[in-house]
Amino acid sequence: MPLPGWLLGRGGNPEGFCHREMLDTVRYFVDDGTKWRAMPADFPPWQAVYAFQRRWQTDELLDVLHDRLREQVRMVEGRDDPEPTAAIIDSQSLKGASTLVGDRRGYGAGKQVSGAKRQITMDCLGLLLVVMVTAAALQNRDAGVDLLERMQALFAKVSTVWADSGYTGALVDWVLHALALKVEVTRRTDDQAGFVVVPRRWFVERTFAWLVNCRRFVRDYERTAAAHESYVKWAMVTLMTRRLAAAERETARAALARPT
Repeated sequence: MPLPGWLLGRGGNPEGFCHREMLDTVRYFVDDGTKWRAMPADFPPWQAVYAFQRRWQTDELLDVLHDRLREQVRMVEGRDDPEPTAAIIDSQSLKGASTLVGDRRGYGAGKQVSGAKRQITMDCLGLLLVVMVTAAALQNRDAGVDLLERMQALFAKVSTVWADSGYTGALVDWVLHALALKVEVTRRTDDQAGFVVVPRRWFVERTFAWLVNCRRFVRDYERTAAAHESYVKWAMVTLMTRRLAAAERETARAALARPT
């Protein structure tokens, strides 16, 4: 975790709250879905916490924390490389609250939803790589251009991307020639009825299920797309820290059970 400026000799008053308290408060805010002004009194003042998470968002400290945790989880899960070589792309439509106005709101005819759409890429463990929030009216194949450009700039080792039929068409050829990425479209067959687990697709559906467990993501309440995207990263930070803590507990139990 970064040291505050006053500890590095850059001046300023000492911070009134420790970073662990601030992190726990932001994680509670995302998980419980409450309003900033309705935060419980047991936490630090909401103004201080809001300024803290805004600083971490704008200074890209949240990105550093999120990416380092993802690398640790991948290594704990037995991956040879902390960076992924394949990714999965998909979108999730969600209704917009009254705070969703202007270009932030759109009508998605496919899901018949008036609101926003979360576009994400993730690795094969279900861990977030890139998130982009758009209006629900934007087609997946159009949003996929910007999303895959962002991913390719951050994760140069990714060579294969799995997607559903919403990303077919000219996007597949453009991504191959412009970004050197191979997009493989996974579809259900016509003779499949009811719920069927589609290879590769179920990974991203599981990640969306993890996200909507946070009440903040049942609807889109944010006034800016950047705020929504940062809260998605905070939710994944909580998920990854819990996974790492569970792995550490298992290692400790195994060490205690080992005969001396």
